[in-house]
Amino acid sequence: MSATSVLIERNTAPEPMIRLKGVRKAYRSGGRESIAISNVTMDVAEGDLVSLVGPSGCGKSTLMRILADLHQADEGEVRIGNSASAFVAGRDIGMVFQQALLLKWRTVLQNVMLPAEILGLPRRESEVRARDLLAMVGLAGSEDKYPYELSGGMQQRASIARALVHDPKLILMDEPFGALDALTREKMNLEMLRIWQQSRKTIIFVTHSIQEAVFLGSHCAVLTAGPARMADYFEIDLPFPRTLDVKTTEAFGVYTKRIYRLLGMD
Repeated sequence: MSATSVLIERNTAPEPMIRLKGVRKAYRSGGRESIAISNVTMDVAEGDLVSLVGPSGCGKSTLMRILADLHQADEGEVRIGNSASAFVAGRDIGMVFQQALLLKWRTVLQNVMLPAEILGLPRRESEVRARDLLAMVGLAGSEDKYPYELSGGMQQRASIARALVHDPKLILMDEPFGALDALTREKMNLEMLRIWQQSRKTIIFVTHSIQEAVFLGSHCAVLTAGPARMADYFEIDLPFPRTLDVKTTEAFGVYTKRIYRLLGMD
């Protein structure tokens, strides 16, 4: 291959959906500085599912707030979107939290449609999309139920549909399965991969679970505490679609051991 052809390939490579370079954030109180995150550098391609794993206090939530444009970094480069896809923070981000946070006086369908209502999107088209999303997450037939009529896992599936209803480019998920029991969490991991592969959204998924990070992620970012810093960012080269059997493979064990070492737990 000629040097000219190599140059063309490099110039036409797609820009990342997210670029973070040397990002640092500190909080100040009483004249003292507390570092929340430092040296965060990663490129996230459109359609990636990035697991963000680390102990409590390592800055995962701070990084999510920066990505959501709720906080500003003190240093470094933060860029979301690319020349082929303009990005508007209020419109192009969907959020899923540890608790489903469904409004108890609204039906499942009404809860899912809430972002579309806030953004003033056409009601008829939004309702069609909301019903399609509820079917995608396995809640067809539950549109007129209220949150108290759903299990914890079903409520979280409704919250995922709500995060997708306005068709955002980026989904931020802050430990969405942390409050679920172990068996339900395993089922939701499988559901998460199915939904991601159908929607092809770019997702940043925060978790404390090393196994969950490896099982879900196309890539993994590892943050350490004391002081908070990014220790590594790497691709997880396990084939999709994934089943729970992948957790018994040698390759899966290699990735989990790598994260344990980075966190000083080996």
